[in-house]
Amino acid sequence: QVQLVESGGGLVQAGGSLRLSCVASGRTSSTYNMGWFRRAPGKERVFVAGISWTTNNTRHADSVKGRFTISRDNAKNTVHLQMNSLKPEDTAVYYCAIGPRGPVIPTLTFLYDNWGQGTQVTVSS
Repeated sequence: QVQLVESGGGLVQAGGSLRLSCVASGRTSSTYNMGWFRRAPGKERVFVAGISWTTNNTRHADSVKGRFTISRDNAKNTVHLQMNSLKPEDTAVYYCAIGPRGPVIPTLTFLYDNWGQGTQVTVSS
């Protein structure tokens, strides 16, 4: 079993930046993909970004393209989400999760598991 722990959330003004981290521990593998999702108040959890653990493939939701960047550090079993130019609509709880192996990075929530506990990001206007 793999455990995921997110960190780095907080309160920031619009236009500001935050860097989220997701550390994997336990039976980690070098072959799975990782994803970041978010759940805004009253809304469903949605895909934000994903990365292949073995290639440089990444995928970002249209709503965050050009502002957010996902990256990984294999040696530290860590995935980061750099969030720049934050907007109030980015306010949500952000989660990381393990995705299916392979070159394709899916966006469907049900294809991911081993969810972390989430980290709150609040962007004030």
